[in-house]
Amino acid sequence: MSYKKLYLNPGKEESLKRFHPWVFSGAIHHAEGRPEEGEIVEIYDSRKNFLATGHCQIGSIAVRVLSFKQEEINEDFWKKRFETAWTLRRNLGLNKPHNNTFRLIHGEGDNMPGLIADIYGKTVVMQAHSPGMHLARFELASALKEIMGNSIENIYYKSESTLPFKAGLEAENGYLTGGQNVSGIALENGLQFKVDWEKGQKTGFFIDQRDNRSLLEKYAEGRNVLNMFCYTGGFSCYALRGGAKKVHSVDSSSKAVDLTNENVALNFPDETRHQAFAEDAFKYLEKTDASAYDLIILDPPAFAKHRKVLKNALQGYRKLNMIAIEKIRPGGIIFTFSCSQVVTKEDFRLAVFSAAAQTGRNVKILHQLTQQADHPINIYHPESEYIKGLVLRVE
Repeated sequence: MSYKKLYLNPGKEESLKRFHPWVFSGAIHHAEGRPEEGEIVEIYDSRKNFLATGHCQIGSIAVRVLSFKQEEINEDFWKKRFETAWTLRRNLGLNKPHNNTFRLIHGEGDNMPGLIADIYGKTVVMQAHSPGMHLARFELASALKEIMGNSIENIYYKSESTLPFKAGLEAENGYLTGGQNVSGIALENGLQFKVDWEKGQKTGFFIDQRDNRSLLEKYAEGRNVLNMFCYTGGFSCYALRGGAKKVHSVDSSSKAVDLTNENVALNFPDETRHQAFAEDAFKYLEKTDASAYDLIILDPPAFAKHRKVLKNALQGYRKLNMIAIEKIRPGGIIFTFSCSQVVTKEDFRLAVFSAAAQTGRNVKILHQLTQQADHPINIYHPESEYIKGLVLRVE
């Protein structure tokens, strides 16, 4: 085992001593040799004390730490990480007959920074967000198949649009194993969803709202429900099963609306309580009659993917929530979310507070929501907590 070495500037080792898994480019003094994009390197402080091992890459995040031990990163290393992650999901009661849809690897939360792996029945959709994980994809697939055995049949690799830099790298989507007679139907808490991992957003389905959708189901009985930014219609299906009087699903994408209708039909054939509309969310809300709905879901795509657009994103959250609070029927419930990593819980709560204050209505917080346990948050990496949610009662 011989890896190239990076040496940090004096005093720049403190975050690594607190086990934060990123090294920023400004912390690096010099390298021994010229590490290539995605190569495994060892990190040392200015006094040549070993600190960590990780994947290097071009950009502000220069190294993603794989281990704080001086060890070889090989297939056995990956097997141990997959086994730890798989054990956690089994202990959580996932991969049951009524629920075969969950996240197996959540990047830094599972000590595998730069890698996402989602399970849809017998298929794993693996996605690299770093060049290092991309270069290791075949080794990762082999380790994953050995650990999970007959639990999976297919590994689909989907990273064409997720690698931050492609210096000499080609990330072609496709099956690494399997790919024959693949079922695109996944089960979540007994509900069926068509998952298009080849052409859909992210890995094909927003797995991270499973528990929050279950909570919504408990509030749905007898209510008129509006599901904004519906995408695959997850919240809509839960609301219907929960006994909603009617459910309207809205998304600017006609493909998303079609997929929502397909998923509703899968679970509720000939359902008359549901309608879907391909319209801009803000315009739809603004033209909505006051008191038309008494349960509204606001789950928009990330308004801010970079800190430089944070201000505009917070304005977007304020406007969206203000309109919903203005429009909802007295006694109504709003499930409102942000999935923008750069928006903190405090940022989001302040944006919703400002929206409520502008309306002058009496608003209570009933629940404070986050991502579920198969999206674990590394306590040393608060950035991995990306979903923020509030359940509001508006009087």
